[in-house]
Amino acid sequence: MLYLTLKLVHILLAITAVGANFTYGVWFARARRNPAFAETALRGIKFIDDYIANPAYVLMLPTGAAMVAVGGLGFGTRWISWAMGLWLVAILLAYAVYSPILKRQIAIIAQSGIDSPAYAATQGRANGAVGALGVIVLLIVVLMVFKPV
Repeated sequence: MLYLTLKLVHILLAITAVGANFTYGVWFARARRNPAFAETALRGIKFIDDYIANPAYVLMLPTGAAMVAVGGLGFGTRWISWAMGLWLVAILLAYAVYSPILKRQIAIIAQSGIDSPAYAATQGRANGAVGALGVIVLLIVVLMVFKPV
């Protein structure tokens, strides 16, 4: 029962984190269509990122590790070690790369607007970081579902 409870919490955290991330595209689209809304949209993304998505991703480590321990699995199991390594890369990329870019985008919009060249440059970097994070998260989900040897 403990394993299933941990698994439920782990899956709910994953749904929360990934689901929150999926909303960012909608926020960015609204910002592009309505430049007056852009700063609010990006601040909304920053709030969701800081207080919902990233904490959910962080909490996935202890729940996943507890499932490994309680379920009698080993951290040396290839799909588990790969998933944990990818999780670490994703966390580092999110906190060290994407969050500062997003903060910079908000500052640029407040100062120069969404149509400024500086914003376009940061948007390109943000798109790269988001794309990389999306691929990493997708790979983690594939590992969790298929559990390849």
